[in-house]
Amino acid sequence: MNVELDCRGLLCPLPVIKLAKALPTVAIGETVTLLADDPAAAVDIPAWCRMRSQDLVEAAQKRYVVRRVS
Repeated sequence: MNVELDCRGLLCPLPVIKLAKALPTVAIGETVTLLADDPAAAVDIPAWCRMRSQDLVEAAQKRYVVRRVS
């Protein structure tokens, strides 16, 4: 089951918090797609993925796709 989160209109750190809560709800290998228009998300989401060893599959057009690795 892949999950999509609409975080448009939410400011830092809420998009990352919602991502952190949603990721454990998907199976390993599945994705969470996050829509976020906060400019900080462009930095925060890739950094969070690196810190948590998760795979950032896509980061374009205010759309972030994160694959759960562990």
